[in-house]
Amino acid sequence: MLQSQLFTKTRKEAPKDEVAKNAQLLIRAGYIHKEMAGVYSYLPLGLRVMNNIVQIIREEMNAIGGEEVALTALQDRKIWETTGRWSDDVVSSWFKTKLKNGSELGLSFTHEEPLTALMRDHIHSYRDLPRYVYQFQTKFRNEERAKSGIMRGREFLMKDLYSFSKNLKDHEAFYEKTKKAYVNIWKRLGLGDKTYVTFASGGSFSKYSHEFQTVDETGEDVIYVDEKLKIAVNKEVLTDDVLKDLGLNRKSLVEKRAVEVGNIFNLGTRFSDAFGLTYVDESGNKKPVVMGSYGIGPGRVMGAIVETLSDENGIVWPESVAPFRVHLVLVEGKDRGVARKEANELYELLGQEGIETLYDDRDVRAGEKFADADLIGIPWRIVVSEKTITAGAHELKNRSTGKIEHLAEKELIAKLK
Repeated sequence: MLQSQLFTKTRKEAPKDEVAKNAQLLIRAGYIHKEMAGVYSYLPLGLRVMNNIVQIIREEMNAIGGEEVALTALQDRKIWETTGRWSDDVVSSWFKTKLKNGSELGLSFTHEEPLTALMRDHIHSYRDLPRYVYQFQTKFRNEERAKSGIMRGREFLMKDLYSFSKNLKDHEAFYEKTKKAYVNIWKRLGLGDKTYVTFASGGSFSKYSHEFQTVDETGEDVIYVDEKLKIAVNKEVLTDDVLKDLGLNRKSLVEKRAVEVGNIFNLGTRFSDAFGLTYVDESGNKKPVVMGSYGIGPGRVMGAIVETLSDENGIVWPESVAPFRVHLVLVEGKDRGVARKEANELYELLGQEGIETLYDDRDVRAGEKFADADLIGIPWRIVVSEKTITAGAHELKNRSTGKIEHLAEKELIAKLK
């Protein structure tokens, strides 16, 4: 992509009413646009990052047998009254609206109810189980406070997977499989060394649920981490009984602030009982389906990456999610045509080799280009100038480490591929 044709521009300052670092940097770098508190639009660079995050999650969900669907955001009041969760006294974050005929609808904040109701048409026998259904879908939550940028929005994308199993044993096996898939996701997203499997309240159906908390000083949650075992406990459930139940020792725990980027829950038969979701087993007996839910907020992940991996100059994207692999920067001197011709040819070559490149072909000062490159945070920066042409080598800089190398064209392509 030619940067001169990118309609978004970088900014020196973020909006004065934006307090979250992730949103400040993403707005300044041209990844997102703030519509109002807690509501953000994703611009071309931001959408490329979001799509990369989504694809990694999708691949890991498919690998454990997930089947992708797309459910509606508009919700039927009757479905939610079945479980008692339509009431604002039970769920305070509803956005509700009305049709012209007066019927009341809700904008979904989760999808346990509608998917359980839907699966009654598809699960009848033990031969129909297990089933693992997931989606990437916009959720709406009427948050009182929206001060964490894209990490806590009123409108946001969510990956929610729901499992349907014959019994608790089968459910627990899938639950553990999903936990491992989540660990793979954090590794692939560049957050593996900062994200902990965290024990949290399990509600009515199990002793514990599990959160995935990414350590960051701006996080809303407090967790206690055993760095050797790579597990943590949410402050909300930390008691001597919990520590004993898990080997954990208060001398070994370190208090940290963190951002919840994912969670997994046992649902038991709460929703299947409410909607009559049953199956006939091998002996001809009717039994309720055992369920679980497994969530990841791709926007929260994107925000957490920016919060934890940025530096004083801007964003530092992991290669797996960056909008482009290379930022090609043209620096023109007195003989303007020479460097531009070289840069144009290199841009064409990178494209032919399948190396996605943002080419800064703009007619602006070199200092402005370098500052923008640091702010945008693409993993590799190549500089083409009269100086590099004279030296016979391209300047390659790693955004994360700051290391600079001078490589001939063949060496450069080999390294980037």
